[in-house]
Amino acid sequence: MIIEVMKSKIHRVRVTQAELNYVGSITIDEDLMEAANIMANEKVQIVNNNNGARLETYVIPGERGTGTICLNGAAARLVQVGDVIIIISYAWLTTEEARNHKPALVFPDDNNKLIR
Repeated sequence: MIIEVMKSKIHRVRVTQAELNYVGSITIDEDLMEAANIMANEKVQIVNNNNGARLETYVIPGERGTGTICLNGAAARLVQVGDVIIIISYAWLTTEEARNHKPALVFPDDNNKLIR
């Protein structure tokens, strides 16, 4: 059997930009992407803690070290700058793989920077 499990999570980052007139996606600081083991173009779920909105989109890398979290395209209508969101990626694993899987969990500071 194959099941879908959480692969990684960037917990409680603040939206720094929302760009409606863009093709679509979420731009994430490369430091956060790397820490969460999220790849460019990977599908992610976005959960908005401020309004309850949930959406799926794909990731594009943002400038490393900037703390950028930018919702692009139609997704920009579901957030406002300053909203707190959770970014979750998933993976399909066998039940045996899932038993031993440890997701990457990232808890940035209030400026979307890694806590070292």
